[in-house]
Amino acid sequence: MTTFDKCRSKMEAEGIAQSAISAFESTFNSLVSGASGLIPEDSITPVPDLVFADSITLEPDTKLLSETVVCKLNGGLGTGMGLDKAKSLLKVKGDDTFLDLTAKQVMQMRTSYGQNVKFMLMNSFSTSDDTLAFFQQNYPTLASEDGLEMMQNKVPKLDATTFEPATCASNTDNEWCPPGHGDLYAAMVGSGRLEALLEDGFKYMFVSNSDNLGATLDLKILTHFATTDASFMMECCERTENDKKGGHLAIRKTDEQLILRESAMCADEDEAAFQDTSKHRFFNTNNLWIRLDKLKEIVDKNGGFIPLPMIKNKKTVDPKDDTSQKVVQLETAMGAAIECFQGATAIVVPRTRFAPVKKCNDLLLLRSDAYVLTDDHRPVLNPDCGGTAPVMALDSKKYKLVGKLEEATAGGIPSLVQCERLTVKGLVRMSQKTKFVGTVNIINTSDEPKMIPAGVVTGDLDLTSAVGLGPLKVTTVATKPIEGQKPGTSGLRKKTKVFTSENYLNNFVQSSFDAIAASGTNLSEGTLLIGGDGRYYNDVAIQTIVQMGVANGVKRFWIGENGLMSTPAVSAVIRERGPVWQKAFGAFILTASHNPGGPEEDFGIKYNCENGGPAPEKVTGAIFENTKTIKSYKIASDFPAIDITKPGMTTVAGADGSTEVSVEVISTVESHVSLLKTIFDFGALKTLLGREDFSMVYDCMHGVNGPYAKAVLCDELGQPESVCVNAVPKDDFNGGHADPNLTYAKELVATMGLDKKGLKIDVGDRKVPAFGAAADGDGDRNMILGSQFFVTPSDSLAIIAAYADVIPFFRAQGGLKGVARSMPTSGAVDLVAKDLNFDLFETPTGWKYFGNLMDSKAIYDGKDYTPFICGEESFGTGSDHVREKDGIWAVLAWLSILASVNMDASAPLVTVEDIVKKHWAKYGRNYYCRWDFEGMEKAGANAMMDKMRADTATNTGRTVGKYTIATADDFTYVDPVDGSVAKKQGIRFLMTDGSRVVFRLSGTAGSGATVRMYIEQYEPKNSELLVAEALEDLVKVALELSDIKTFCGTETPTVIT
Repeated sequence: MTTFDKCRSKMEAEGIAQSAISAFESTFNSLVSGASGLIPEDSITPVPDLVFADSITLEPDTKLLSETVVCKLNGGLGTGMGLDKAKSLLKVKGDDTFLDLTAKQVMQMRTSYGQNVKFMLMNSFSTSDDTLAFFQQNYPTLASEDGLEMMQNKVPKLDATTFEPATCASNTDNEWCPPGHGDLYAAMVGSGRLEALLEDGFKYMFVSNSDNLGATLDLKILTHFATTDASFMMECCERTENDKKGGHLAIRKTDEQLILRESAMCADEDEAAFQDTSKHRFFNTNNLWIRLDKLKEIVDKNGGFIPLPMIKNKKTVDPKDDTSQKVVQLETAMGAAIECFQGATAIVVPRTRFAPVKKCNDLLLLRSDAYVLTDDHRPVLNPDCGGTAPVMALDSKKYKLVGKLEEATAGGIPSLVQCERLTVKGLVRMSQKTKFVGTVNIINTSDEPKMIPAGVVTGDLDLTSAVGLGPLKVTTVATKPIEGQKPGTSGLRKKTKVFTSENYLNNFVQSSFDAIAASGTNLSEGTLLIGGDGRYYNDVAIQTIVQMGVANGVKRFWIGENGLMSTPAVSAVIRERGPVWQKAFGAFILTASHNPGGPEEDFGIKYNCENGGPAPEKVTGAIFENTKTIKSYKIASDFPAIDITKPGMTTVAGADGSTEVSVEVISTVESHVSLLKTIFDFGALKTLLGREDFSMVYDCMHGVNGPYAKAVLCDELGQPESVCVNAVPKDDFNGGHADPNLTYAKELVATMGLDKKGLKIDVGDRKVPAFGAAADGDGDRNMILGSQFFVTPSDSLAIIAAYADVIPFFRAQGGLKGVARSMPTSGAVDLVAKDLNFDLFETPTGWKYFGNLMDSKAIYDGKDYTPFICGEESFGTGSDHVREKDGIWAVLAWLSILASVNMDASAPLVTVEDIVKKHWAKYGRNYYCRWDFEGMEKAGANAMMDKMRADTATNTGRTVGKYTIATADDFTYVDPVDGSVAKKQGIRFLMTDGSRVVFRLSGTAGSGATVRMYIEQYEPKNSELLVAEALEDLVKVALELSDIKTFCGTETPTVIT
């Protein structure tokens, strides 16, 4: 016989409390002993009449409230309804979720009773993070209360054949499951909460499920419970047809003890008796009243747990994969504890105290006008229903999952207040304009969802032959997961040929739509923005995304003219373009940034959220998880192709007239340029550009920034088009590598009188422009050059921060408040922040971390760090005007600085070099370079990183050459705004003299691995050294520490910046 030893070892290794282990061992022993967990009909008798709550005449005793704790069970994911997050986060009435109404009920209860009645949640490992985040964001007072959360335990899933712990190589989290709400008692003991509550003087606990919004603390029932001196009291309701499949109360013949029989405990041959509501009249609402002192007596008596009857559920180890290992999940029900409490009793309560949501039938009913909210935020049956709720019978095969119900009710929730019975067979679409009356039977045997007519609908209705959506018809296409679709720091990037392979783009887009919807975004409201950098395949991808967006419920699209829109412009459009009712909820950006484009090169896609910034890890993580389990995608393949070559509106209506979709091709540049004009003093810039001794050139590298450069520099600032070179976007960037650095911006670098190392070259008598800049493919990066002078991105960030007040955007808001840099970026800006008393942050690489800091006040109600400037050593700089780095913003910032120091037209021109050297004289110089090793074998690059990671402790304190390593570590970032933790963000070697060596793998490479090595040496006085000379010794140390030659086969970088 299988023993419990392996389960015990697994649970102990996970740190699970002994009380939970003992409780699980009890149910495990029932399983292996051959016990079925069934309660035969002939072993029980029906329960006689019970006390009805409405008959209680006791005077409520408010003094009992100080001895009472209210607990909501919130461990369920609602997997049976297709959910993978806390079920309590489902919207149930308008925009209110279960948790919203629960929180409002608690606050109303405290107001009504004039006492701060204690409230707590039992969350599970699956619901804790989402639930706490919800309370912190929406109900911070409740979130801050001591003891709000008690964690439910978890138990191993068991192999259905051997009963040993199941395994799941693809996701070890799938090896665990919640042990049912019967775990309440073990969790109370194991967490120490039971002991703590008793010590604090609490005597009574009222427990209910989070999806039962009718279950609030009733002082009259509490008084009755206390007066009877019962140890345990179950709230029951009289069973109706809607309840016949739920558990019922009974009396065990052998000892006359009240027991609970759940459906899983009923044998097939007893099904008819189980569902006989005239025989077994009362069902458990799962609203329980418990004497905490009696609970402790029972726990102590049984050695630290309560022995509850076993419930056995047959599942698969991966709930999303029916072909995965078959398992048994053992659960217990908290109501079953009624048989463990001597003197336990039950009370019949009105249906108003029971409004749970177990199926989509329940959810549709609760969302409809058949239920209304009371002043204390309880959903109760609408009086106009005549005391009886409509009987709901949605097609169980079509509407088992919430997502399918959401699709069916995208047009709104129909009226059910005058409906007696609603039966739906087949796929339908509903709207708030429909009013069901009496008995309604709807059928549709076609494979297309058909619209239920507006107005009164009664009797039988066959929609099979009804007109469908025509060009808006949704087709579901079977697919299967494709490996490697994990978004990096800036979306998903692969070779174009990968994206053009069968279903590759479709899988990722569908996974994205599913994740976006699951995050709470209503795809049918607002607008989806689509734009990109113009690279090869953008035009095809745009049409695909539109067709899939239509199929997923998007009603409005904005597309950049010719499909072009820079990454910062996308952020600007999301944040600035109106009207409010049309505002973009997010955007797909088709770009691989600075990576080459073309049929043989790279393509990419990323999603930006409603704040204009990159999707947070929670969303990108959900997208990735979806890509691993996707089985189908939705597409409106008959939706016509949109002409994206000119601005204009296209409206496509469904054939049945029920809905329409609008697609507007908008100006590529308008929103972004309008925003920039509010940030900078264009008059001052014109004055600078009008000086005879000033000239400039902006290399757009055939990326998306050409139209923006022309709009700003030529149309707004009056410069000739000749200042904008390579300004026509091309789908392969004219065969170049649109990366604004000394290596790839060859034409600009030569024009500015430099070589690829940033050293001066002989230009003869040729006049070199005073200012030069370059942009990358998607317009978010920048390189700044003076006449024969290169400004490092790290120095650029520091200098813009130091001169921020010359820019109206900062000056008008009281000046710059905060600055941030990515960890690999040099510490030059740190010196400015310390001098000018700015808040300073060092983050992982990735603009989303900066976005969190920018939104600290607006979204998280934290400290306001704005106005804000941030940057990365990889030529990215920006501010809080958008939530992306912004190449043309950086150019205008530098022009503003130059304008501010050149206000005297008669004086000699103060150059870029003058500004930088003056900065070094004040703050010292951070000599800095980055070596990129592109196209490395991933296995070797990962092995190198793993070796350095493993050696951090050994390397700390080690002397290498003339340097001593003060600290070697793997950078971990704890976000000061939302508390999230980002690990493995780069290997750092921090020297005792302040020098640094950093290694990280880039997440933006389309193929292979890019190893980035960062070298930094601070010199407070000596600023005239050549960079190579200043860093020579430290480079040797870095190569030795990494042993990159052994792991990657080279010590020669592809690019040195």
